[in-house]
Amino acid sequence: MAQVSKDTKIGELMMMFPEAAPILMEIGMHCLGCPASQMETLEEAAMVHGIDSALLVEKINAAMQAAGK
Repeated sequence: MAQVSKDTKIGELMMMFPEAAPILMEIGMHCLGCPASQMETLEEAAMVHGIDSALLVEKINAAMQAAGK
């Protein structure tokens, strides 16, 4: 199964698991379509939005596992 890390870029995440979009949106990351955000890592995005990157990565990986990805 695929997993993401704090170094995964948002663009990569959206390609491999677009179902993560609602997770990111619910914590205030409404910039998913912005070209600049595509090259931003989950850690960088979390820092900008005041979110713990480890918890964000854990939540996304749990959702990926639940979806069988």
